Amino acid sequence: MKSSNFLSLIIVIAMIGLFTTSCKKDNKDEKLPDSSSMQQLAQDEVAIESYANEALDDANEVLSKNSLKSIASFPCNAIIDSIVSGDTMIYSVTYNGLNCNGNKYKTGKIIFKRLISAPWSQAGTSVSLQFLNFKVLKVASQKWIMLNGTKIWTNFSGGLIKNLGTTITTNVTHTIVGSIQASFSDTTTRTWYINRKKTFTGIYPGGLLLSIEGLGSSNGYNNLATWGVNRQNENFYTQINQAVVLKQSCGWDPVSGIKIHQVPADAKSATTTFGFDSNNQPVTTSCPTRFKIDWVKNGFSGTLFLDLH
Repeated sequence: MKSSNFLSLIIVIAMIGLFTTSCKKDNKDEKLPDSSSMQQLAQDEVAIESYANEALDDANEVLSKNSLKSIASFPCNAIIDSIVSGDTMIYSVTYNGLNCNGNKYKTGKIIFKRLISAPWSQAGTSVSLQFLNFKVLKVASQKWIMLNGTKIWTNFSGGLIKNLGTTITTNVTHTIVGSIQASFSDTTTRTWYINRKKTFTGIYPGGLLLSIEGLGSSNGYNNLATWGVNRQNENFYTQINQAVVLKQSCGWDPVSGIKIHQVPADAKSATTTFGFDSNNQPVTTSCPTRFKIDWVKNGFSGTLFLDLH
């Protein structure tokens, strides 16, 4: 009897061991989904918007002056030119070398046009701005992004950014609508549409503030800043859920705001929250260095922090 009971105990222990091993194996094989595509989508959005904004800043500098000769300073290794064609003033900025900080190498050109009868300071003035192989290479990583496409850029409120904080101008609002294609150093591409509002305010201690909101709508998504096809050839939709605020004293880095990136075909999304330091803590008075991504894919989720630059 004892022998029989002992044998039964051994069999039970063996079965428990097999069941436990099987469970461990099943758990081991159940991997979290890859969130790298959502990380890339968020990073692309930050980088492209930063590079495009730098070009817009250059164009704004030109448009805000009475003549090219009145521009006191301009980015290193950039040449400005202008011609008159009928009723249109055509400007161009050609890049060929390092920026003044030495951390980016720019090539290519931007061309922008306005009616001679419509000065940039006038409310409702629109400018057609074209990117022609505008390429920005980061010196540290040797990775680059090249932009081609056209934007319609409108001074909705009137006034000039350079006059902010005076009795002349308290805020300046621009709207930007267009389509752009980006090419990347790994040979991938991204095509997207743009519809956003940019409101500059100031002056506060340390410089200006820029607030960005999404105005676009597509396929049931509203408050879209950008939408189109990402590097994985998936349709994406990027909404601004809370206005993204950039600070001039922080090199126009985003210090607050929330964007939501949706890729419905693959049941994934990522919420980008701006304004974190190198310890992944929200910034208060200092400038941010990181942003947070809360991603969701097929019922799984996770949180990570990425560098702004």
